[in-house]
Amino acid sequence: SHRSSWLLLAPLLTPPVPVITAPPCSLCPEGAHRFQWIRNLVPEFGISSSHVKVLSSPAEFYELLKVQIKTAKQRVVMASLYLGTGLLEQELVDCLEETLEKSMQAKASSNFRVSILLDYTRGSRGRKNSRTMLIPLLQRFPEQVRVSLFHTPNLRGLLRLLIPERFNETIGLQHIKVYLFDDNVILSGANLSDLYFTNRQDRYVLLQDSPEIADFFTELVDAIGDVSLQLQRDDTVQMMEGMEHPYQGDKVTYCEIANQRVMEVINSARTRQELLHAKTFHSSQQGSSLISQQGSQASEGLKPEPDTWIYPLIQMKPFGIQIDEMVTETLLTEAERDARIYLTTGYFNLTQAYMDLILGTRAEYRILLASPEVNGFFGAKGVAGAIPAAYVYIEHQFYSEVCYLHQQERVQLQEYSRAGWTFHAKGLWLYLPGSDLPCLTLIGSPNFGYRSVHRDLEAQVAIVTENKALQQQLHREQEQLYLCSGVVSSATFEQPNRYVKLWVKLVTPLIKNFF
Repeated sequence: SHRSSWLLLAPLLTPPVPVITAPPCSLCPEGAHRFQWIRNLVPEFGISSSHVKVLSSPAEFYELLKVQIKTAKQRVVMASLYLGTGLLEQELVDCLEETLEKSMQAKASSNFRVSILLDYTRGSRGRKNSRTMLIPLLQRFPEQVRVSLFHTPNLRGLLRLLIPERFNETIGLQHIKVYLFDDNVILSGANLSDLYFTNRQDRYVLLQDSPEIADFFTELVDAIGDVSLQLQRDDTVQMMEGMEHPYQGDKVTYCEIANQRVMEVINSARTRQELLHAKTFHSSQQGSSLISQQGSQASEGLKPEPDTWIYPLIQMKPFGIQIDEMVTETLLTEAERDARIYLTTGYFNLTQAYMDLILGTRAEYRILLASPEVNGFFGAKGVAGAIPAAYVYIEHQFYSEVCYLHQQERVQLQEYSRAGWTFHAKGLWLYLPGSDLPCLTLIGSPNFGYRSVHRDLEAQVAIVTENKALQQQLHREQEQLYLCSGVVSSATFEQPNRYVKLWVKLVTPLIKNFF
């Protein structure tokens, strides 16, 4: 009585219709949880909850990054939108240099590798930029360091020539954030920039000692790296030998190659995990005789039974990959009456499909978003300065719709507000009916907005857990964020600082697909 896989197509039938499916089977072996349908799409990694640590502050995140870089022995793999140019970022680069140096001095021929993936447009902004920060590493350790700069295939031709710096970032970005050290993986929405290490609130989860997950994300970053521009020691860039060029080559060919590379990573990991699952499940059924025969499996047998499952959700619409969107829509569709969904985004600009699902289904929603003062664009120069006002306008429209449908009880908006801070946290926590603790969270780079779904490369993980202590950690994380918020009411929009100029209202519908 596994949920049938046709249900996964539900989100693609627009407008979305809630799909009623049979309740999950309580008799399935392997402590089957109700989210096992996700493994029809992506690899499922069963781990022990003791390997999962939820961090809460930028400072904690920064310190962890430094410690992890310093103690890495085999690999450091980092994917981010960009690397900042301040002192804190320089310190990270210095840590990398130190570790590379140590590895060179080690007697054995060093296998230590550093692979960094950033966005080309964001990483090239200004005279001093991510590229100039990393070139010294490339020059000193050419054999061990790889810096890939992803360039969206949608920025090409005349558009590419005419659109100025900063504005070119609206077309499409490498938005994935993964920070990986040997077998430890940090998933976050935070970029490698001083704000994210000091006073820009985000979310961060550390998966310790999880080789399969680390291998998966290494392969994913490698795959995107292979279709990206490679930074050279003289600050030029070039594609790998024989690779289609993202903006000079044929767009369709490029996107097909990229799709194949990424899907290959997802599908091979899925097959690997299914075999591993069958093997460990099988051997635990057969008793210890099988384990002792296999020798190498002996350690497998001693692993604690997993009580936590990790599902990587990838979204790369330019390459025709929409897994994250399908899973998110299905989760929203499936959430039953009295389930509670806490959804948070630094930039409230939900896609029409997500809005329809929130307004048209039965679960309770608590949506946390940035108040204008903690929006990352607050006080920005030029046109960007109007972006917080555009978000206020989008929020007001959504709130009016909620009221019009008499859903104010079921769907609540809350604004994060904290003096001296900005807000960039994204994801969701799902509480099943009658439960005070969440059993599922989504954490990673997507914002649930148009850009995340249609323009950028995104990755997050669904973490599903049966373990009370981990559920408690996730619950505390949610509470801490929501504590710094006030509930939105009609009065919110009557405050003078919420006045939205007419031109912003007129322009917002035209530009909302770009931010």
